Amino acid sequence: MPRLAAASLAGTAIEFYDFFVYGTAAALVLGPLFFPAFSPVAGTLAAFGTFGVGFVARPLGSVLFGHIGDRHGRRPVLVASLLLTGASTVAVGCVPTYGTAGVAAPVLLVVLRFLQGLGLGGEWGGAVLLTAEHAPPARRGLWASFPQVGPPVGFVLANGVMLALSAFLTDAQFAQWGWRVPFWAAAVPAVAGVWLRSSLVESPRFLEIGAHARVPLVEVVRRHGRLVLLTAGALAVGYAVFYTVTTWSLAYATRRLGVSRTVVLGCVMAAVVVKGAFTPVAALLGDRYGRRPLCLVGCAACALWMFPMVMLLATGAPLAMFAGFLGALLAFVTMFGVIGAYLPELFEPRVRCTGAAVGYNLGGVLGGALTPIVATALSEGGGRVPWGVGAYLTALALVGLACFALLPETRPVPVAAPEPVIG
Repeated sequence: MPRLAAASLAGTAIEFYDFFVYGTAAALVLGPLFFPAFSPVAGTLAAFGTFGVGFVARPLGSVLFGHIGDRHGRRPVLVASLLLTGASTVAVGCVPTYGTAGVAAPVLLVVLRFLQGLGLGGEWGGAVLLTAEHAPPARRGLWASFPQVGPPVGFVLANGVMLALSAFLTDAQFAQWGWRVPFWAAAVPAVAGVWLRSSLVESPRFLEIGAHARVPLVEVVRRHGRLVLLTAGALAVGYAVFYTVTTWSLAYATRRLGVSRTVVLGCVMAAVVVKGAFTPVAALLGDRYGRRPLCLVGCAACALWMFPMVMLLATGAPLAMFAGFLGALLAFVTMFGVIGAYLPELFEPRVRCTGAAVGYNLGGVLGGALTPIVATALSEGGGRVPWGVGAYLTALALVGLACFALLPETRPVPVAAPEPVIG
């Protein structure tokens, strides 16, 4: 289990590094480089639009790789998805800007971002299922949380590279070539990740399946359609909160509040590190008290914290921004720390790879793809405090709370020991 968990964590960290480095670049530099004819606000919206394309592709990736995972095994999904995401990420670093290639530049950017999302759509389901289906029932939440630690590790790596480049390069150097370095750097961990994953063994639950679903997506839609929609609606707020903190806040604080790029990245990274450390703790609580109660608590905390978060962000003070980000991410991880065990347990094994991945990634479309665009639009033209963003996130949290309330609990019930026979 430790070796398997380490491989899953490493793989998700690499793939989410690829995904996050694009989001940071979209917030900081892609607007003027690829959409120079737009105003600063419109350029940022256009860059976030290309960012959102990756989320639109993720459910398609979950269908494609979910079919492979349910028909041919979880293990092949891990290698193929990592190769696709890594190759498309390196290619983003080679795309010429609008000034060199004209309209072809943003078109290439959109295509490569789509391929990134396609690969990531298969990554989560394969990594989580391979770990969860090997894990003992009493500690499934804990072991399945290791792939969930991968995203914060990937985020810290991606933004650590961006932070170092921001600190040592001038703005002109960063815009000219510095932003490309994190994309090129993705090649090394991608190759290492493929080598690490190629030696993993297949999931025992998959090997036990007698009759595999012929077309898993059709079976999921017919038999589990309501479950997929509920999970997507429930998870949307988690994505929205995470990408508000890690993507939109970068653009808002630097452009609107005039805060240094280095300061904002440092505040966000510190909050993400704490969030990553708390992920196994939330998973252990889920093993003890149940998956659904943790999700309900996390959603309620999101609903209560969104207005304080935007107030703290609007101060522009580093400690205040860090406190706002940290509160939001701890509420987020209270939900997402148990999702690695919760979603697979909701679906039967023969369609689990497709069902869990589609529900997870549809939530990403609803929460992750739209939030930076909606938040940017809501924060324009108002006062210093983006109250509209707080209201939008609170509304999503209430929707998530209702969806989680309609989902069942799945934590395995311990089998009671037989009473001793007194002769």
